[in-house]
Amino acid sequence: MADTMRGVYTNLTDIRRKVFCEVARVVYSAANNPEWTYADMDAAFEELPYKIIPGDVATYRGSVFLERAIVTERIRLASGLSLQGVDKPNHISDGLAAAAGPEQYYEPPLINVITFACNACKDNEYEVTNTCQGCLAHPCREICPKGAISFVNKKAFIDQEKCIHCGLCAKTCPYQAIHHYVRPCAEACGMNAIGSDEHGRAKIDHDKCVACGQCLINCPFGAIADKSQLVQVIWSILSGEEVIAAVAPAFVGQFGGKGNVGKLREAFKELGFSGVEEVALGADLCSVQEAEDFLSEVPDKLPFMGTSCCPAWSSMAKKEFPDNAECISMALTPMTLTARMIRKQHPKARIVFVGPCSAKKLEAMRSSVRSEVDFVLTFEEMAGMMDARDIDYLSLADDNKSDFDVASEDARNFAVSGGVTNAVANVIRRDHPDAEVKIACAESLDGCRKMMKDAVKGKYPGYLLEGMACPGGCVAGAGTLQSISKSKAAVGRYAKRSPHKNAVDNEFRSLIGELEYSDDGTKSKDDQLE
Repeated sequence: MADTMRGVYTNLTDIRRKVFCEVARVVYSAANNPEWTYADMDAAFEELPYKIIPGDVATYRGSVFLERAIVTERIRLASGLSLQGVDKPNHISDGLAAAAGPEQYYEPPLINVITFACNACKDNEYEVTNTCQGCLAHPCREICPKGAISFVNKKAFIDQEKCIHCGLCAKTCPYQAIHHYVRPCAEACGMNAIGSDEHGRAKIDHDKCVACGQCLINCPFGAIADKSQLVQVIWSILSGEEVIAAVAPAFVGQFGGKGNVGKLREAFKELGFSGVEEVALGADLCSVQEAEDFLSEVPDKLPFMGTSCCPAWSSMAKKEFPDNAECISMALTPMTLTARMIRKQHPKARIVFVGPCSAKKLEAMRSSVRSEVDFVLTFEEMAGMMDARDIDYLSLADDNKSDFDVASEDARNFAVSGGVTNAVANVIRRDHPDAEVKIACAESLDGCRKMMKDAVKGKYPGYLLEGMACPGGCVAGAGTLQSISKSKAAVGRYAKRSPHKNAVDNEFRSLIGELEYSDDGTKSKDDQLE
């Protein structure tokens, strides 16, 4: 399903941004005022629904009280808290003291349905519209294999009890009068993880979910949202800790402009970050590591190899194709490799991955591979922090430093579909010019699943496969701000500014061996499942 709303500033966009901004503003105020207590913060949180949804007339839904109830749940999720519901009296900030702790990640689940915000959309249902002409041929009735179509008052009528959802009626109607209703969130979910509860509202099967976030950006009612670590990040900054941002390659153009990197660094500095590093550094190392693995294992040990950097794709492949799980690279991801590089130089720092992806929130908290990432924020959550501090980064003075000039052009292009395999293949060709590197790429989890099925059947012998859960790549992640086409173009322009073409030019290449090992001396392999 195409994400038709991306880059369009809708009412829903406005509410999401206001929630992130106002939550951040409260925490900034509390942290800057030593006399504030959690009681003061609780009072400030109680006022937020009225600040975000003012007045006594509903704007978006049938009741202003429903609007505020939904915003209340969004405030809790933006604060890293679990949903509460409306069946008993609660304080919005209940549990905030515990959630603000530096070692607190997320109480599952990460992706949540606000049930009373759900429209209970029809799902996989065929219905006759008012454009039916009651034609003489009645082809819809004649083709239906279950006799589910009759005519009432000269109009076609579908008996939903008999209908098997084959769609033959819709295909044969000469007036296109039969509409196929599909729930947007379910259609966007590549894991078939969204069903219905007893009231017809969306329900997520979290055993299937890989946290790609496509459901939350495709729900036009804003009924699905993920948890944030805004509160923990701001507390860490204002408590005087060294907090370093590791920014994903998809960052270019997300906050406006055409890649004003120096200004963006200034914005992070005004927010209190001690430094900003480019995750494309780790992408270079990941490219080299995956190139080495590919050369040593394919095709002698493995029939094909899939890339590792997209956690949602990797998790899907290993969950659904367990017999071929070893074919998905266990190279550490760019996020983890970059964080480990930062940790070597700043052992006591708090490291914040800032990127486009909700699935990275789960990757950071896995215990099987220590990522060294303390917090994960999406670009949209970071924009909320900027709004809370009234920072317009395009109006800032450029810091006049050179761009992040150690990451290669190939690494910066990790953010777009096809960029990962291109980078890995270029490493192989650089050191082994006669090597043949066959590549296949897939976008969306449905596309990735088809690619894996074909690979298992033998269609891709000796291939390097790239899977991206989000159509278009990381520039289409759930936490992005701009249209996919604009983001892709911005990333491409910025990548060309790199003085290095290939990942092997990265001066940190020699660190790969060290970064693979954890503090206990064991070698890390990224299984993407826990």
